[in-house]
Parts: sequence; C-alpha cells; structure tokens
Amino acid sequence: MASSSPSVHSATVIDGKSIAQTVRSEIAVEVRQLSEQYGKVPGLAVVIVGNRKDSQSYVGMKRKACAEVGIKSLDLDLPEDVSQTELIAKVHELNANPDVHGILVQLPLPKHINEEKVLSEISIEKDVDGFHPLNIGKLAMKGRDPLFLPCTPKGCIELLSRSGITIKGKRAVVVGRSNIVGLPVSLLLLKEDATVTVVHSRTPEPEKIICEADIVIAAAGQAMMIKGSWIKPGAAVIDVGTNAVDDQSRKSGYRLVGDVDFKEACKVAGCITPVPGGVGPMTVAMLLKNTLEGAKRAIPPQ
Repeated sequence: MASSSPSVHSATVIDGKSIAQTVRSEIAVEVRQLSEQYGKVPGLAVVIVGNRKDSQSYVGMKRKACAEVGIKSLDLDLPEDVSQTELIAKVHELNANPDVHGILVQLPLPKHINEEKVLSEISIEKDVDGFHPLNIGKLAMKGRDPLFLPCTPKGCIELLSRSGITIKGKRAVVVGRSNIVGLPVSLLLLKEDATVTVVHSRTPEPEKIICEADIVIAAAGQAMMIKGSWIKPGAAVIDVGTNAVDDQSRKSGYRLVGDVDFKEACKVAGCITPVPGGVGPMTVAMLLKNTLEGAKRAIPPQ
C-alpha cells in the first residue's frame, strides 16, 4: 500500500506486455490442441475499408499476433469507395464461412457507411469485438452472459485479476462512457461485484469522485487529465487512454501519454498501467482469446 511519505512511494507498474504474452502462450497451447484433436484451427477475418495508416498498422499487428498463436487470419481489403451494400454482402459471406470463427470490421469506416448497420450484420456467434447490441445487452443484464466481451474492457479486468487485485466489494470509478470502453467496462465491474460510478464530460468536480476510488479505469481520451492528487493512496489505476502529445525530442515529433499523469500518479497509486505497454497489448490478446472461444463453440465436441 502507499507509504505516508510520497517521496519514498512508487506504484507497482503493471506490465501489460508481459501479461499479454502469458495469455498468448496459453492461447497457443489451446490452438495446438484443437488442431491435433479436430484438425481445425480458429480463423479470424479482418475487414478493412480504405487505407488509413493507423488502421493498416493496427491490422498488421493483429495479423502478426494471429500467426504467433497459430490462428488463421483472413484479410479482406476493400476500397474506400465500397458501397454499404457490398460491404454487408462480404460480411454475410464471412458469416456463412465455417472456417471463420471471428469477424472484425476495422473502425472507423468511411463517412458514407453506417457503422451501426454494418456491425449489427455480423453474426453474434462471430462477434469477437463484442459490440453486437445483443452481446452488450446481455452484458447489461443480471444472470445473462454475452457470447463475447469487448476486447479492451475484458483486457482491463484481466489485468486487475492477474495482478492479484480484488474487485469484489471495491469502489470503482470509470472515467468516460464510450460504447467501446467506458460503458462496457462499467458493466463488467458491476458483474464482478464492484460499486461503480461513471464520471464523464458533464460530471461536476470529477476529482472529488475519483479520489474515493479503489480502482480507477481512465478512458476519457484526454491527455493527462487525471492528476496525481486525484488518486486515492494505494488505488489500482488502469489507463486506457492513448493520446499523442508534441515532443520535439522524439524523432516522430510526438510521444504517447495516457489519460492519467503517470509520473504524479506513481507517487500515490498502489499499482498503475503504463502507456504504451499497458492496456494496448491486452486488447489484442483478448481478441485472440475471443476468436479461440468462438472456435471452441463452433467445433463440435467429441
């Protein structure tokens, strides 16, 4: 726990890279077993529209991660001007393909395409992103289990549990209410028996709420918004933010920072994830895990 002298205390840094590597090794073992037992391996289809640099690099990373654990990746590169009808037809083809156990449509899509419409066309059995309204709906209900949990929220919970942090009975504050992280992670924390408060852009005096939290999940998308003085001594801090800030000392001209002032928070928190190297690697690991789970459900047991 935090020491009374802030100059002495330094938070434990949660190494997301190493935890993700452990998860990936576990997945590789299961993939090998599936292959030996049934002669089938999990398949992940990644659909990318247009040539956004960030999307391309993200997809490249997923492809590499699939290869590493033995998951077959199928890539569908579609032109920027593809029609919504055509894109949906491709999704339907993948829904019908028995070798595909997970379908991921890389967001954002071009302006002329309705993202919600496209995502809801993905078969719920293959929704490895966990964004299908039925999956989110089940996540929100007591006693129901979604087929898939969204990757980043699932990764946040996994980081806490593998770092030996108890969630049950704790006060958790989620900063941000996006459909991708804030909302689903708050529902997951509830399922894990935490008492949850969601802080967002319309919340007055957010620091008063954050400083009471045993667990803080920061997903607001605002560089270093959460100051060290907002953190309760000994709290667990999971920083989902990835923000580029100018840094002339770097070759790229920028560096990545989280939503939490890492340096300051380290003097108070019990443990904290770094940016980069915290939540990011876990998101990809959870995508692989979801694809494996989809395959295990689809490949008939003996």
